[in-house]
Amino acid sequence: MSARAHGALVDVEGIGVLLVGPSGIGKSECALELVRRGHRLVADDVVVLDRDAEGRLIGEAPEIIRHHMELRGVGIVYLPDLFGPDAVRERAEILLVCRLAEWRPDLDVERVGLERPTEEFGGVALPTLLLPARPAGSLATLVEVAVRDHLQRRAGRNAPHRLDDRLRAEAERTERR
Repeated sequence: MSARAHGALVDVEGIGVLLVGPSGIGKSECALELVRRGHRLVADDVVVLDRDAEGRLIGEAPEIIRHHMELRGVGIVYLPDLFGPDAVRERAEILLVCRLAEWRPDLDVERVGLERPTEEFGGVALPTLLLPARPAGSLATLVEVAVRDHLQRRAGRNAPHRLDDRLRAEAERTERR
């Protein structure tokens, strides 16, 4: 039984990243910039979600719109024509969600990142980041860094925990003096 998500799915360094957020926030533009940087588009606008036999969440585009993007001000484009066949892939395991939100001073975004909040998609809890979309900001850069951090965490290296350990050790040294 498949579900659908409104968003874009991009393979970034082997990690399926689901970009979600309100209409017009910049999901397609972010996905396009990631493709321009050498990553691969899986789906734009509609992502079909299915679980495989191992329980992993797999995303793909509906066949009729596969590898097409709608870009406001440009129209419909076909990515293999613009960037070559390696700019797309048929499906990807979704391992990270980036929820895009319009930046405002009171937007409650993560500042430290000790633990990753999760959201459920297709019956699978996925680590989810809230990324602020700012004028002249680079969401694609934030997504790339989020993926690299995700890969580090999967390998057991967690920068916020490492800094927290250092701060606690320094506080203990200071208390002993």
